[in-house]
Amino acid sequence: MNKWLSTGAVELGRAIGTGEVDPVDLTEVFLSTIAEHPHRDRIYARLTPDRARAEARAASQRAKLKLRRSILDGVPISWKDLFDTAGTVTEAGTALLRDRSPNRDATVLEMATGAGLVCLGKTHMTELAFSGLGLNPVTASPPCVNDVDAVSGGSSSGAATSVAFGLAAAGIGSDTGGSVRIPSAWNDLVGLKTSTGLLPLTGVVPLCARFDTVGPLCRNVEDAAHLLAAMSGTAAPDLHQTSLTGAKLLALQNVALDDIRDQPHVGYKSAVERLQAAGAEVDRRDIPLVSDAMALSSTLFAPEAYGTWGHLIAAKPDLMFKEVRERFETGKSVSAPDFVAGWQKLEGLRVRFWAEVAGYDAVILPTSPIMPPNMQRLTDDSDYFVAENLLALRNTRIGNLMDAAALTLPTGVPSTGITLMTPRETELRLLRLGMAAEEALS
Repeated sequence: MNKWLSTGAVELGRAIGTGEVDPVDLTEVFLSTIAEHPHRDRIYARLTPDRARAEARAASQRAKLKLRRSILDGVPISWKDLFDTAGTVTEAGTALLRDRSPNRDATVLEMATGAGLVCLGKTHMTELAFSGLGLNPVTASPPCVNDVDAVSGGSSSGAATSVAFGLAAAGIGSDTGGSVRIPSAWNDLVGLKTSTGLLPLTGVVPLCARFDTVGPLCRNVEDAAHLLAAMSGTAAPDLHQTSLTGAKLLALQNVALDDIRDQPHVGYKSAVERLQAAGAEVDRRDIPLVSDAMALSSTLFAPEAYGTWGHLIAAKPDLMFKEVRERFETGKSVSAPDFVAGWQKLEGLRVRFWAEVAGYDAVILPTSPIMPPNMQRLTDDSDYFVAENLLALRNTRIGNLMDAAALTLPTGVPSTGITLMTPRETELRLLRLGMAAEEALS
């Protein structure tokens, strides 16, 4: 049964469909493995065993009656602790929301439950999702699967590690500036950042509503496609007969490769070479307007985040981890006119960016220019935390600023990833391209 813990969500779903796996047995394997795992309390904020067992029993009956709701019916997954779960405390990783207990599920959780997915529990995360590192001294800091002394990436830290350590078949997280893609890359997973507005945010604790997105962290592209379908109530795309032959990719040079560390660079270059060997044509170019968009980050992210949470932070500042609190507080100094003008400028840059890359099937870049930093050093050295956090988020933030659909894939070098970006609402095209890229990289 241990092989189930390292099996992809769709593969488990197929095994349920053939009768090889029973959802009740599968759920019990995950729950017992979680209970015995040394990092359990650093990965899961809280479990929902009663709900999981009830959902598994229902899925088991549907399977026996040949009435399964989807290919993922009966598959157990985890949910980041900012998705409202009826009757279960949802705190978004912060003491500011201690004991917050919603009375209904987030819409995406409702949709996934309707597709038959089993909710194992809620995973730890960065406070209010405002850091790319995954360090959270207030609740817990999940360890990286490749180095337990290092952080796992944020803010969907527990979502990634629940999958990487075999404690869930997949995890659902959120991505505002890289929070799905960074922990996916650092834990050798596939992570999908969806377009803003593609999946509903009702019942999702917000950070910056104009950038917030929902996405899966999982073992392969097929899992990502079916999890997206489950949360959106749509059919999964046909991922058969995909190919990179004739695909045109633009490898972004400026910003994305600045100050990149050795291992991420090696992983990225190796991945690009394998994409080319599989038939992709890769052009390498600077796109200067990306630098212009990046310069708007401090004008757009922190002000909206502080506008959303400033009243609670100001009332009880000592409840927050200092580094995250101070990042929120930088938003206080941005004026309303500057915020509005910043958004107007960004919207123009988005149009120009996608016009400039219109001849390409995707833009590619390293998912993160750094490796997972040491947890203790981040705790002890404030300057190091700030510098590493900004670098960790830099490349992924390009996708949020440009409102891209973005997919990170493992390169084969541990804790490094390559990202493919396409225009908003082109997830089906991106997933087909990602399937072909995944085959080339494997």
